[in-house]
Amino acid sequence: MTEQLLDQALVEEATKKSGLIWVTGSRVPTLDGRRDQEPASRPLWHVWHDGAVCLVGDGTGEQPLPGLVDGGDAVVTVRSKDKGGRLVSWAAKVVELAPRSPEWEAAVAELKGKRLNAPDGEAMPDRWARECRLLRLEPQGTTSALPDGSLAAPPLPTPATTRRPAPAGLPRLLFKKRKRG
Repeated sequence: MTEQLLDQALVEEATKKSGLIWVTGSRVPTLDGRRDQEPASRPLWHVWHDGAVCLVGDGTGEQPLPGLVDGGDAVVTVRSKDKGGRLVSWAAKVVELAPRSPEWEAAVAELKGKRLNAPDGEAMPDRWARECRLLRLEPQGTTSALPDGSLAAPPLPTPATTRRPAPAGLPRLLFKKRKRG
């Protein structure tokens, strides 16, 4: 019993303090849609609210949430904010919150303060209600042993591209020496 309480405390404190978690969901379709690929861990920003991780995504300008389906399972890996190494991995149940429900409103109140560089400011909750999914990852009481290896993997294929190259003169502007007068 004591070990279970210590695990719960570790999960909660580590997740609260980390601004980024790595989440592995279920199998997801490949870009061509013909077959499923192994689930991959994705870095996701989040907030810890009411005993669970809350995430928003899959809408215009928001983070993708592939493999995270209502009622499905996920594995959450939390990194150290100081050193960046893995602290704990834990099993979670995925619950999708209905837009405008009391639970959704409470989670949005926490999330909107943590969303950086939102294109629409105060209209963001309305856009989330129309276009996005808001998920809760509820801990299932089990932590996993941390793996020995690095778990490094190539990035997932994506249609995202860089808009254009940086201007040629930018390094000179950033690193020019200031004249003393």
